[in-house]
Amino acid sequence: MFLSEVIYSLIDYLRCVQMRLIIAVTGASGVIYSKRLLEVLKEKNVEVHLIISNASEKILYHELETTKDELEKLATKTYAEDDFYAPLASGSFLADGMIIIPCSSKTVAGIAQGYSENLILRAADVTLKEHRKLILVPRETPLNAIHLRNQLELAMQGVVILPAMPAFYHKPKKIDDLVDFIVGKVLDSVGIHNNLFERWSEQ
Repeated sequence: MFLSEVIYSLIDYLRCVQMRLIIAVTGASGVIYSKRLLEVLKEKNVEVHLIISNASEKILYHELETTKDELEKLATKTYAEDDFYAPLASGSFLADGMIIIPCSSKTVAGIAQGYSENLILRAADVTLKEHRKLILVPRETPLNAIHLRNQLELAMQGVVILPAMPAFYHKPKKIDDLVDFIVGKVLDSVGIHNNLFERWSEQ
């Protein structure tokens, strides 16, 4: 049993080392999710290409009392929101997927309508047209019909809509437990093994 766990861990490590992900942080509440995701990806040696929107910089300071620079230290390479010369703007840039966490309703709308006014929207558009995995973590409540329609449109295109809706069956004791549940679900969606949360009926 122990040997199989070691082999599995080694395979997972080698896979993560070869993985390249685009991570975007937009101006929605919930930047704590993006910070935790970046921490775990760095621990797993995943190559991360990070875009932090201008709007999210204020949210970072307000919610976490941290700066854009602190988040950028967790990435392999970073890009400005308006940098259309970045390699991420082209389908020739190979990536295993893109995660937008948190994802504002404005960003969801922009992707759904093909309105690539910044690098985040353009990179998402490229991810879609190249048939690569795109994961959105919206953090908005309640949702109106427009929000739902945009998310449905993207889900029909194969986009993973992963709302920041933590479960409670694992009896969370602190906020970090709730954050890890969502981040663990995001990692599951890109095929990265993790033990961030207790799975149903597992002790």
